This record gives sequence, structure tokens and C-alpha cells, in this order.
Amino acid sequence: MSAVTATDSPSTVVITERKTDWRQSQVVLVLLRVVVIAVALGLWQVLSGPVLPEYAVSKPSEVAGALGDMLGSASGWNDIRATVIEVAAGFGLGVLLGAVVGLVLGSFPLLGRVLEPLIAAFNGIPKIALAPLFLLFFGIGAWSKITIAMIGPAFVMFYNVYLGLRLRERELVEIVQVMGGRRHHLLVYVTIPTLAAPFFAALKTGGPLAILGVIGAEFIASTEGIGHGLFTSAMNLDAATEFAGLMVLITMTLILNGTLTWLDKLALRRLGLTPRRRPTTDGA
Repeated sequence: MSAVTATDSPSTVVITERKTDWRQSQVVLVLLRVVVIAVALGLWQVLSGPVLPEYAVSKPSEVAGALGDMLGSASGWNDIRATVIEVAAGFGLGVLLGAVVGLVLGSFPLLGRVLEPLIAAFNGIPKIALAPLFLLFFGIGAWSKITIAMIGPAFVMFYNVYLGLRLRERELVEIVQVMGGRRHHLLVYVTIPTLAAPFFAALKTGGPLAILGVIGAEFIASTEGIGHGLFTSAMNLDAATEFAGLMVLITMTLILNGTLTWLDKLALRRLGLTPRRRPTTDGA
């Protein structure tokens, strides 16, 4: 911990100590996670063969070799690039579609009451069951995967935005209107702060759904992509390559979730919606 000078106020000392404790707790948390992963990999390596069938679970050393082969080949990077493009396009279009529909139906209550049950009924259809239909419309190219990837994020974003608008505090809206506020004032001071948290919650929920949609569609019919590689590895009983592809998917999910979490914190901080810590003094 940094040295405390005589000119430091009690509140400064407390804040410094809290920052130091927080950093130490974060380091300990990361170390514990590393230990858990190391133990799991060690058990996997030891138990594969004597206890677990090696043809089904392979070994971490073999998975590492398969992952190196995948990342060292042009075909492996082509599969990764195809899946990343499909996930990014499907996720972005799904978020845009869900947000627009949610804003429109939330702004017009009668239209929302008419269409919301129909949207709920369509949402009840398993998304993967729609894959063959989209394949008939768009073929086995990228657009069929992008369309399937759109569905999950679109529904999640729609419900978060739609319900967020419905749950706006009516009293706050009336206060802004009484004070002479126009539509853009309601948007800036009421709607955006109200929808910020549900919007970013929908983003973090919809990201994995977009990945799931793309991988499922690549399983059904595709000529490239990580899902295509996983399906081929499963058919060839190549467990090492199968787990290598799963490692790539996990990495993609972590990167996407980390990026969305960072954007969430940045946006909420810019909007002034993050809780502020009040400095405490000794004897307070």
C-alpha cells in the first residue's frame, strides 16, 4: 500500500485503502480461476484413458496440438473468419431490428397490444426449427446463417425495449411535459436513461444466442465455418479437433461478452447512471 503523508485527508486515505483492497481481491480472484482451470486440465489429462474413453474426450495435450494445427492452417482461419462475420452481421441486424420494433410498439400502445401476442407466439417456435426454412430461401451461403443469428438477439432486444418503454415512470414523463419539455427532452431525460440498462442487458444476452444460431445453422448445411468443422470432426470421431473448435467458440464468446460489458460500463458512466461511492471519514 502506498505511503500516507501528513497532508492526506482521512477520506483520501480511506479511498486509497479501498482501491488497494479491491485490486488485491481481483488478483486473488484471477489466481483462483487459474488454479481451477489448471486442476481441471490436470485431471482431464490423467483420467483420459484409464477412466474416461480417450476416443470421446481426447487429452488436453492432443487438443492443444489440434488447436495449433487449426490456427496454423488457412482453412482453419477461413472457418473462423466466416463464423465471426456471420455472428457479427446477425447480431448487429438482430439488435437493430429488435430495438426498432420495440420502440415502435412501445410508443404506440394500441399497436403493441395487437402485435405483442403474435410476436410472443412466433418467439415460441424453436429457432433451430426455422433453419431449414431459411436455407430454402437463402441457400447454404452466409445469409441463411445471418438470418438465423438475427432471431435470438432480435426477440431479446424487442422485449427489453418494449417492456422498458411500458415501465417508464408516468409521473416523471408528466413532470417533464408540465415543465414545457418536448419529445426530444423526454427522449434525453426519461427514455434513454430508462432503456440504458435493459438495452445493454439485452446485448449481453443476445450475443451468445447469435453464436448459437450460427453454429446450429452451420451444423445443418454449410461448406465453411466453425460449426461445419465441428460437424466434420464429430463424423470422423476426431475428439481433439472437436474440442479445439469448442475452445475457439469459448474464446469468441469471452471476447464478445467482455466487449459488451465494457460498452455497458462506459455508456452508463457517460449517462451518469452508475452508483457513486461516497467517501467516508473516520468517526463519521
